[in-house]
Amino acid sequence: MPWLQISVTAEQEQAPLLELLFENLGALSVTLGDAEDHPILEPGPGDQPLWPQTRVSALFEGHRDAQRLGAELRSSLPPRVAQSLAVERVEDRLWERVWLDDFHPMRFGRRLWVCPQGMPAGAADAVTLELDPGLAFGTGTHPTTALCLEWLDGADLRGRNVIDYGCGSGILAIAALLLGASEAIAVDHDPQALEATKNNAERNRVSQRLNAYLPSQMPAPQAQVLLANILAGPLIELCSDLAQRVKCGGRIVLSGILSEQAATVTQRYQRYFEMGTPAMLDGWVRLEGVRRNPAVSA
Repeated sequence: MPWLQISVTAEQEQAPLLELLFENLGALSVTLGDAEDHPILEPGPGDQPLWPQTRVSALFEGHRDAQRLGAELRSSLPPRVAQSLAVERVEDRLWERVWLDDFHPMRFGRRLWVCPQGMPAGAADAVTLELDPGLAFGTGTHPTTALCLEWLDGADLRGRNVIDYGCGSGILAIAALLLGASEAIAVDHDPQALEATKNNAERNRVSQRLNAYLPSQMPAPQAQVLLANILAGPLIELCSDLAQRVKCGGRIVLSGILSEQAATVTQRYQRYFEMGTPAMLDGWVRLEGVRRNPAVSA
């Protein structure tokens, strides 16, 4: 069954009121997006910032009278917002899955492959991670995740315990287990990410060696390897907390860092870690370091 989609562009402060207006008119869902080119790169956990110009789109049942609904909206909207109103019919699809149409088997490093569920890897000796990210971030297509996967492929993880902080789909924790890690802790502030992580762990037959937690519920044990694929702001804020999670001589891998932010993040972590050479991909940077003895930290 087709749906009726109505969209308007509004100032940041108007968006919540428009969202409420659409809901009062019977919208089945309302989404907010960037109407121009103002990406929000570093929202804090739980923050829901909006763009200066926000596109507010509402989905209605297809049998609604488009002309009548449009007229009702125009009479309630500020003139400038009303001018941006657009109405269209859209076909019924699983919208949260559409972007996965271009998700295909990918290799990271020498042996690690990430594949959509049911699709084979491109090498007979591959270590294959089958993935369905659901609504959580993390397929390996983004440079920040790719940098971490390549590091994991080249690391000796045999018998090591791993923390994946900001786990998203669980891709890094699961990859570490498939590559020889003994156990993994996956951490994310989004319950949907934890659910996706648990489902993907079961799909890859590593669920008995993986535990997923909200940050507030994360247990105390330290890890020999900690990966944090988040963003520069949270990495700087969490520096001392993450450092305490890494055993002396253990390794930390940081990603989600833009090239111009790398020096600041490195400087912050040098207090606790001997930092190595950064790796770069498409303007993003991966940092790594070895945990110093806490008694002699700089």
